[in-house]
Formats: sequence, C-alpha cells, structure tokens
Amino acid sequence: MNKKRKNSLTDIRHEIQRVQLILIIVTTILMSVGGAVVNVNASDKAFDQNLEETAALITRIYGFMKDKPRRDLCICMDSIADDLADVDVISIVNTDNMRIYHTNHNLIGTEYDGTHPDFSTHKKGFYTESDIGPSGPQRRTYSAIYDGRGNYIGFIMAIMLKTSIRSFTYKIVLLFLSVTVAAILIEIAICRAFSRKLKRRLLGYEPDAFTSMFRIRDNILESTYDGIMAADSNLNIQFANKAAKKLLGCDEESCDAKVSLIQQNVFADRFLSEVIKTGNAAFGIQHETENGTALMVDCVPVKEDGIISGAVAILHDRTEYTKLMEELSGTKYLVDSMRANNHDFTNKLHVILGLIQIGEYDKAVSYIENISIIQRETLSTVMHAVDNASFAALLIGKIARASECNVKFILKEGIRFKSSEVAVPSEALVTIVGNLIDNALDAMNMNLNNDRPRELEFGVFTKPGAEADAGNGELLLTVRDTGCGIPDDIKDRIFEKGFSTKGTGRGVGMYHTKQLVESLGGTISFVSEQDVGTSFMVQLKGNYV
Repeated sequence: MNKKRKNSLTDIRHEIQRVQLILIIVTTILMSVGGAVVNVNASDKAFDQNLEETAALITRIYGFMKDKPRRDLCICMDSIADDLADVDVISIVNTDNMRIYHTNHNLIGTEYDGTHPDFSTHKKGFYTESDIGPSGPQRRTYSAIYDGRGNYIGFIMAIMLKTSIRSFTYKIVLLFLSVTVAAILIEIAICRAFSRKLKRRLLGYEPDAFTSMFRIRDNILESTYDGIMAADSNLNIQFANKAAKKLLGCDEESCDAKVSLIQQNVFADRFLSEVIKTGNAAFGIQHETENGTALMVDCVPVKEDGIISGAVAILHDRTEYTKLMEELSGTKYLVDSMRANNHDFTNKLHVILGLIQIGEYDKAVSYIENISIIQRETLSTVMHAVDNASFAALLIGKIARASECNVKFILKEGIRFKSSEVAVPSEALVTIVGNLIDNALDAMNMNLNNDRPRELEFGVFTKPGAEADAGNGELLLTVRDTGCGIPDDIKDRIFEKGFSTKGTGRGVGMYHTKQLVESLGGTISFVSEQDVGTSFMVQLKGNYV
C-alpha cells in the first residue's frame, strides 16, 4: 500500500511542489540575507560619510562663530543638532580640554576626559572611529579646528550612538524580513497555481498513470532488436534505446559522448534534418559506424497536431541483411550470367549449324576452337583477378550481354580486386559497376548507324593500405565506351535525380550510383566527348569506406 501510494501521481506532483517551494524559499532567504548584509554595510559607510560631512560643516560654522558670545554659539549649534537626524551628539573641545559646546548643556564648560584625537597620523584633519563616551558606545568623527593663522585651537566631534545605529539596522532587517515573508507567500500561491495548471496540462491524469505508460513504453522500446533514436525539431537527440547504443558501439562511460557525436555528425545533419524539414519519411539509408557496424536507417517524422515536432530514426543491423543480399545478389547475377551465356551460345550454335549445313567443316572447327579459347581466357581472367563471387558473376554476365549487343568487352590489362584490401560491400559494388556498364551499353546502342568500333573497356584496381588485410586500401573503377557521348549542355545534369535522355520513368540509376559512391566516402567523375565516347571513374579510399 505504501509503495503504491509512493508512486502515485498526486505524491509526485506534491513532491515537485515541495521541492520547488524549498528551492524558492531558500533562494529568497539567501537573497534577502545577502541584500540585508549589503544594505547594512552600505548604511555603515553612509553613517561615516554623514558624520564626516557634519563635522566639516560644524568646523566651518565654528570658524565664523568662535568669537561670538557662548550663548549665540549654543543657540546656533542646538539649531544644527536639531536639524541633523543622523547625528546624536555634537561636542567642541578647545586646547585646554574644556568643552566649549556639547549637545548635553550640562557638560558645557566641563573638562573633556575622553580620547584625544591624533591628527598627526591623519593629514586630512579629520577621521572616524568607534569609541565609548559618556553616552555609551558610539561612532564619532574628529575634526581639527584652526584659527586664521593656521594654529590648532581644538577639535570638534560629531557622534552617532551605537544604539541609534542598531535601531536603524533593526529597521533594515525588519524591512527585508517583511519583504521575504511577502515574497514567500506570493511564491506559495504561485506554486499552488502552477501545480493545478500542471494537472490540467496532464489532461487530468495523475502521475501514476504516466509512470505506468512510460514503463510500458520503455519495455516495448527496449525489447526490440532494432535501435531507436528520437530527435526534437531542433535536432537534439531526446531518446536512444539500448539497442541503438549497442549498434553505435557505446559503453557506459562513452555513451553520452558517442550519442552526442552521432547527433552532430550523423543523424541530425545527415538523416533527420531533411526529414524534419520536408516531413517526408526516408527508408533504407545505409551507414557504417566508426566501429565498422553496418547500419540501415529508416527516418520517420513525428507530427503533433499536424506540425512536425521531431523525427525518429530506426537503426537496423545490416550485417544479416548484407549477408542475405550478397547471397541473393550473387545468385541473381549468376542467373543473369547463365541466361546471357545461354543466348550467346545459342547464337554461336546457330553459326556452327549453318557452317556445317553449307559444308564448311574446317571453318566450323576453327570457329569452335576460337570460341573455346576466348571463353576460357575471359573466365580465367575474371576468376583470377576478382576474388568476390558476386562481382565476378556480374562481370561474366555483363561480358555475355555485351556480346549479345555486338559490343566488344575489353578488360584492362592487370585488373585486380582483392576483398581483403578494400572493404566495399558486395551489393554496393555490383550496383555501381552494373549501372555504369548498363549505361555504357545503352549509349552504344543509341549509335547503331555509326561505323566506329563498338567497344566497352572496363578496369578495376585495388591497392592495399598501410595495414595489411585491414580493408583500408584504395579502389579505382573505370568504364569507357565508344558511344554517343554526353552533350555539353546536359553534363551538369547527369547525376540529377529523374533526369534521363532515355524517356520518362528513368533517371535514377546514375543518381543512385553517385549517392552510393558518396555514402562510401568516394568520388565519381567522367569525361565525355559527343560522338566519341565517355569515360567514368570511381575512386574509393579505405579510410572512408
């Protein structure tokens, strides 16, 4: 029962209210105490300043009145004392230690037996200090009196009793105490109003309902194998489940820093900003983390009342997907290769049949021998130069298709591809090469009436990096054709999404190829001359792949 009550929303709301009140009250008290201390110190300085100014004024007035009768001097000084609320006692002592004037008239004419001022150490002729006199503890200012010739003839004391100072201090403290109490009462009222408003903002639910809802949500989000990261409209990561942190290679100590890095460099700028800006979801985005984890990212906008308030990124571990895709991709291109080879061999069988039917047996034998030699050399070259089955199957299939299109497929001398030297995903490699070769064949098919040689030259070269078998080397791909070339006025639009010279519904191949190359940290470029041909070049560096 106690546990249930402890977790109730009412208690949570009241706890928030109590904590808020404590913080406000403590802050108010500290500010009030600090203000009172500052004010008291300022008042002490103001008292000293007032005593010094009073002493200076009385000194000047006494300079005019010193030769006047004692009665006139008393009347004048009494008038001044009555007008000065911050001065309790005025006393004038001559060089014979006789009180010429004192606010208490009973002391006029009596001998001064108090502290004698030392003006030798105070060159200004006045100073202020605390002392004890006939009226008790006091703060007094001494001011020297000189005659017209500059001779010392006595001193004046302007005195404020400590009881008056304490009374003024008590008034200041009482004022600040009253303001503090009033402020606390106002703050309590505001806190109660805020608590009621908070409940209304929570749609009347008590905290235990939201606690239960969040626990269910956390259990659901943490039980999935996919990573989930949520960002607000300002691209700040607000949530990341354990699966997301694991996929990003976060440990307990570096997790916050890692998530912050991902927020700044990956999801916020790369993926989520466009989704939040346009409100359109993006699926199948490929990314590789610093620790080598291959991810597939889906980004979905979050809307509240029709307004985009953030976005969610769903992270899939692409390792299993990649393995399956490589198997399917390899199988697909092997099937395509077999189909193309089947068509090619069917055509060659027709040639052999025709030669036999017309009695050209020697030519038929020679034709068969040439075909076998060329086929063996091509297969041998590809299989020895390329150690990736999917990539090799793609090349064999494209060579067969080029033969069907009456295009001479030329492999550059010294081609070399080693998977251990460059860590390029197989599906990315076959997509890039497949698109470039298909575009080259299409370009030459558009120039069927041209008498120039129809050739497609392909090259692939890898170079190991500093660390052997680390996959951090370099890759160079080249595809050259003798097709129609690219006109100068459309060269800037070749990689534009939806742009194509082959009709509607096209224009995604080169766009996707460029996006894929750049996602791997590489570059793609081309050189083209109209009616001469086009050469494409792709470069990937291992430290980005």
